[in-house]
Amino acid sequence: MSVQTGTWRRWRFVDRLRGDAGVASPEFAVLAVVVLALVFTAIQVGFYFHAREVAQSAARQGADAGRQFGAGPGDGVSQAQQFLSRYGNSVRGAQVSSSGSTAEEIRITVTGSVATLVPGLELDVTQHAAGPIERWTNP
Repeated sequence: MSVQTGTWRRWRFVDRLRGDAGVASPEFAVLAVVVLALVFTAIQVGFYFHAREVAQSAARQGADAGRQFGAGPGDGVSQAQQFLSRYGNSVRGAQVSSSGSTAEEIRITVTGSVATLVPGLELDVTQHAAGPIERWTNP
């Protein structure tokens, strides 16, 4: 093997190593977009489930207040609204209703929308809680 052939092989090896120079930046840019999309999706899912849990808690509070002896459906609605005014920042435009209630059962419904990271995306949440109304009965 001559000196010239050995030098040529070394240069071909070095050129092969340099062939991928600069590829890491576009790969990182594409990967960063995917990672950010996954992170924002995870945050949005967390917002949704948190708002759903707050709405469910408000409905339960309202149903518990409305099913006590001597209470009416209005008491349940006001208790749910008070709960939402204290803890319901994650449920925007929350509305509380006692529609579906009967003389034997109270049903509280809380509806609202979820705060979103994506402009134009609307996620609504609706939660119900129901229970029998306490009353005196003859044996």
